[in-house]
Amino acid sequence: MNPTIPLKFVSSNRRVREDRRFVAGQGRYVADIALEGLLHVAVVPSQYPAARIVSINSIEAMKMPGVHYALTGEELAKAVDPLMNGLETPNVRRYPLAVGQVRYVGEWVVAVVAETRAQAEDAAEKVRVEYEPLPYVIDAEEALDPSSPPVHPPHGSNLLLDKTFVWGEVDKHFAESPRHLSFRVVWGRSSTVPIETFGVAAKWDPWREMLDVWASIQMPKYSDQIARSLRIPLNNVRVHQDVDVGGSYGVKRGIKQTVIVAHLARVLGRPVRLIEDRLDNMRAGDAHGPDRIFDVEVAFNDDGIVKSMKMRALDNVGAYAGRSPFQLGKPIGAIVGPYKIQSVQYRAIAVTSNKAAQEAVRGFGQAPTNYAIETAIDKVAAAVGLDRIEIRRRNFIRSDEFPYLIPSGTHYDSGDYHAVVAKVLAHADYEALKLERDALRAAGLCAGIGIAACLEPSGGNSSFEPLLNERNTTTTWMDSCRINVDGLGFVTATIHTTSAGQGHETLAATVIGEVLEIDPDLIRIVRPDTLSSLPSNSPVGSRMAIMLGGAAFHAAQKLKAKMMRLAAHQFGCAEKDVRYENGTISHQASNRKLAWTEHVNIAHRNFHLLPEGMEPGLEVTHVMQVPTGTKLPENGRVQMYPCHSFEFHLVLIAFDPQIGKPQIRRYVIGHDCGTVINPHIVKGMTLGGIAHGIGAALLEEFVYDAEGQMLTQSFMDYLLPSSHEVPHVEIVHHCTPSPFTVFGQKGSGESGYLGSPAAISGAINDAVASLGISFSKLPIRIAAISDAIAAVKAPEVKVRT
Repeated sequence: MNPTIPLKFVSSNRRVREDRRFVAGQGRYVADIALEGLLHVAVVPSQYPAARIVSINSIEAMKMPGVHYALTGEELAKAVDPLMNGLETPNVRRYPLAVGQVRYVGEWVVAVVAETRAQAEDAAEKVRVEYEPLPYVIDAEEALDPSSPPVHPPHGSNLLLDKTFVWGEVDKHFAESPRHLSFRVVWGRSSTVPIETFGVAAKWDPWREMLDVWASIQMPKYSDQIARSLRIPLNNVRVHQDVDVGGSYGVKRGIKQTVIVAHLARVLGRPVRLIEDRLDNMRAGDAHGPDRIFDVEVAFNDDGIVKSMKMRALDNVGAYAGRSPFQLGKPIGAIVGPYKIQSVQYRAIAVTSNKAAQEAVRGFGQAPTNYAIETAIDKVAAAVGLDRIEIRRRNFIRSDEFPYLIPSGTHYDSGDYHAVVAKVLAHADYEALKLERDALRAAGLCAGIGIAACLEPSGGNSSFEPLLNERNTTTTWMDSCRINVDGLGFVTATIHTTSAGQGHETLAATVIGEVLEIDPDLIRIVRPDTLSSLPSNSPVGSRMAIMLGGAAFHAAQKLKAKMMRLAAHQFGCAEKDVRYENGTISHQASNRKLAWTEHVNIAHRNFHLLPEGMEPGLEVTHVMQVPTGTKLPENGRVQMYPCHSFEFHLVLIAFDPQIGKPQIRRYVIGHDCGTVINPHIVKGMTLGGIAHGIGAALLEEFVYDAEGQMLTQSFMDYLLPSSHEVPHVEIVHHCTPSPFTVFGQKGSGESGYLGSPAAISGAINDAVASLGISFSKLPIRIAAISDAIAAVKAPEVKVRT
């Protein structure tokens, strides 16, 4: 749009239209889908991290009331193809149920079907599985050792990916830099644990050869993967997208669950539903995130200018490949963060182990990488004796350097990092904050300030896939919108994905309303099933403000252009001579006007008045490709995401040295995601992301013991931040529009989370620095803090005694 024209609806403080039904309890979730004759599934999990399945006895289970079927992996494998892997690893085969061997504790072995979930659970306890335990490996470094037990013996090792990229003159820059430092940090395995576990219901109609699916899904190509695995045409699969999703943040992929219920629906001739209980979900629901070790080395000078970086990232992806190795790929598009680091060596390694499989988690690997980068910057500051704010200012990319090309081949679109930092420091009164920290220390507490500056790559491209797998030649990652004006003049737009809580209906209506200059509340947004849908790659990678917003914008522009052509034909003038305003088109020279209702009447009823070649009706479609995302990688370099939001975190934390429980006393975040479409949605994303980051930094981790048993299988042990741990967050806004998007918007779906773990870690390490200790693994648990402090102070106690 013309940047000189003021925006009427975009960036205004309008309500989020979805909230009304959610607050009133009128959401429509998988559990609300009442299908006649519905059967229910419960699963039998493995108790072993690795074992051969000797036999399965379901006789007693089948005698239980209401039980219809007990499906084994061997039976299912004869009817379906393995689930898709992102990498070319044909010998790392995965089926929805274990076939011949189990590979982690909790892996599903048998699916029991009954009239009710309770009956299915009771019957599952009667299934007897005989196992022969096998050697296993849990630790990533051990899994990397060629002598370790292979999780998939036909594959020959546990190595899925080992790829080294060198961008720029790394050796030269290290050789000429007077200072080096190296360190290791560890990102513990955590997840998003949404309030709704994954659920799916399927119904097979043999007469129409149609599989209907209702699922709490958030992923691209869901129906494609169903069809591939079930060996049926894609147009035999109809996924109903008018299903609300009770939280996802990436983990609601659900392919194995869907293949199970779809196969059972075909076999039994009745609809089947599987809704995970919390135990199913946490130990085997394909909902775990990165489990990563970083070894980092940086080269810098006496002024703290970082010239080069070497990073080795070792990811423990669990028992199966899936898409999880690609979480090592996305960070390549922002591998230097907001800093002018001239060269990078990046080694990405993924190994299998006898842990639950990873899947996509919010940020898709970017938050762990940001944690490693920000730790490096803090360590450089300490090495040269500079304030951590100053070290960042010296290394930041300047606003006049955009678009800025980073070593790995991506251009950052726009930004003003110095301005955002200045705003945050002024808002927080940084000097006063330091005095407050010092006063807390004087009162006997451990207190520290944490700082993190990071980017949120947005626009959801797929170019990291061909970067890590050269046989993948995908360069199209589109999204779509269709707009129709009915015969009475009302506007309906279709969007082609499920509702996972990001406010897409509000987004599309706001954008269309802005272009057509009509009230967004009058525009209906609908979600057709996949047989009626245009292409979409779903809400992943902070892409929907850019991609769905862009598709809606261009569709609305097409509609406006059609109306202006129609009006010009009525006026007998050139299209350039007509003016559109609030749905009415006028011709100043003749003082004629054509109101919205007149357009509608001509388009729908007066074919004789249409310009030659114009189709009747007012319906338009736009399919949008990712801006800048048009090429395959070349020589290990790629233009990845088109847009880069910026966030700057400033945190004050204090804790009693004996108890070690961190309390966040102040949290300020500066946020720049370009033009904000809806402030409420962006605020919600940011606050939720910070809460998620607090969990990853202090509380949440899927912990396995030496026997391969998962110790955190419920919320008694896997701890989530509550209202006591999440502080009041002050958000400072800044807007640097992107030149690649229709309003200058950038993504915000992963905001908050991408920098908060790094900032919180930095604050805790600042608090204990005077004791000569530091923490290099997330989460930093209360026990770890208090034990480390006690260990340092123990000699003092002995002397006094």
